[in-house]
Formats: sequence, C-alpha cells, structure tokens
Amino acid sequence: MVGPAAQLVLLAGAAALASGSQGDREPVYRDCVSQCEERNCSGGALRHFRSRQPIYMSLAGWTCRDDCRYECMWVTVGLYLQEGHKVPQFHGKWPFSRFLFFQEPASAVASFLNGLASLVMLCRYRTSVPASSPMYDTCVAFAWKMDYFCASTVILHSIYLCCVRTVGLQHPAVASAFRALLLLMLTAHISYLSLVHFDYGYNLAANVAIGLVNVAWWLAWCLRNQRRLPHVRKCMAVVLLLQGLSLLELLDFPPLFWVLDAHAIWHISTIPVHVLFFSFLEDDSLYLLKESEAKFKLD
Repeated sequence: MVGPAAQLVLLAGAAALASGSQGDREPVYRDCVSQCEERNCSGGALRHFRSRQPIYMSLAGWTCRDDCRYECMWVTVGLYLQEGHKVPQFHGKWPFSRFLFFQEPASAVASFLNGLASLVMLCRYRTSVPASSPMYDTCVAFAWKMDYFCASTVILHSIYLCCVRTVGLQHPAVASAFRALLLLMLTAHISYLSLVHFDYGYNLAANVAIGLVNVAWWLAWCLRNQRRLPHVRKCMAVVLLLQGLSLLELLDFPPLFWVLDAHAIWHISTIPVHVLFFSFLEDDSLYLLKESEAKFKLD
C-alpha cells in the first residue's frame, strides 16, 4: 500500500524535472556545462574520456555530458554556499554525492532493501501458508507486483486484494468483475498518458484518488473487524504508518552529508512496514484456512 501523499510528491518532482530548477537555470552552471562539453565531449577528448571512464559507468549509461553536469553542479553548489545562499536543486533533484554509478546511493540501497524484505516475506508466506488458503494466490500475486510493477499498479492490486478479502470470498463473480474493471482503468490510464498526453495534473489526481480509496477501504474493514479478528490491527497499523511516513516526502530538504534525503529516509522507514503487512497477510490467510476447514468438517 502506497500513500497518496508520496504519490503527490513524486509526481511534483517529475514535473520539476521537466520544467527545470534554480540550479540548472544559473548562468554559471550553464556556462560551466557548455565549456566542459566543448573541452571534453568531442573528437580526441571524447575518446580520451571514454578510455578512462570506468566500465561500470559506461554500462550504466553515464555519458560525457552527464559527467559535465555532475562536476558543474558541485561548482555551482560551492558558489552558493560560499555566498551564504541555500543549496539549489538541479533538473528537479537535490545534489547527491555519486557512488559508483548511483546518483542517489541511499535511495538505491533503501529500494533494494525494500525489495529484499518483500522477497524474504514472500518466501516465508509461501512456506507457512498452504496453497489451499483462500487468499494464497492473491497475496502471492500482490507480493510479486510490489517488486516488479509501478506504484499505480501496486495500489490498484492492493484495492483488488481488499475487494477479494471483503467481498470476493463470498461472491467470487463480483471480485472477477471488479478485477476486469481495474484492469480496464489501468489500461486506459497508461494508454492516455503514453499515447495522448502526459498530463501531470490528471495523473496526480488519479493516483491520489485511488490511494485514498485504498486507504479508506482497508481502514473501514479493519475497524469493523478488529474485535473479532485481533490480527487486523496489524493491517490498521500498516495503513496509518504508511500515511504518516508518506509525510516524510513533504519534508523536502537538501540531503544530509549529500547522501541521505527525505525520500531515502521514507524508503528506509517503510521496510518494517512491509514486513508487518506480510505478517498480517500470513495471519489472515491461516485464519481463513482454519475457518474453511472448520466449515468443511461441519458439512
């Protein structure tokens, strides 16, 4: 489950990237980049640059122009700090110290740890929950989508997971129809943004709307069942924590030590939340399995 506030900030960042930022609009930065490219990025100078460029940088797609932008970014930051001004952004991003080919190393590590946590909990789920559990296939599919698909798809699948849990177990046809509707919505959304017009305002509104539906539906189900099913408190905690932690994305500040920014802190802080959510899925799946076996015995 991904918070709508986080979606808002990520999309705002994308808009800033498209329109430019204070740092890359500075004449000193532009002149520096222009002179660097003229000096290093053509003819023999370019061949020399490529010969001394580490292989991992070239494989990652770092070009001579990228290197010029990186070096000139720090020249501009140094002048800003020397004059007592606040650190500017460049091309919609804060300046980060590059590590190997990672421009934002803390966020990259945190994203990897998030994916690793999801994979570990998926393995644990598949080990502890029999495939005969009513929610098994839906939960496993959700876990894979967390690792491989974009945020919008994850939110929609979380809504589908909630639909299956609240309605679909009693009315499978409703869940199937709802799944088809969500797939149609996702296809139309992606097609419009890719083939017609990438409208940031529309994309923002759509992601915030589905995020709010996701949160409201899960929270309503949790509140309704918390006395009867104590383990749903884990789900409630996940919903509230994700919404609270997503506010970290609103605390936009220059990275600490040029490495750790609010986005990286948000990624790191969500790792235990994913573990808690999988713990809820495990408890709930085992509960449903026990309930279905009890009904079978009665029949």
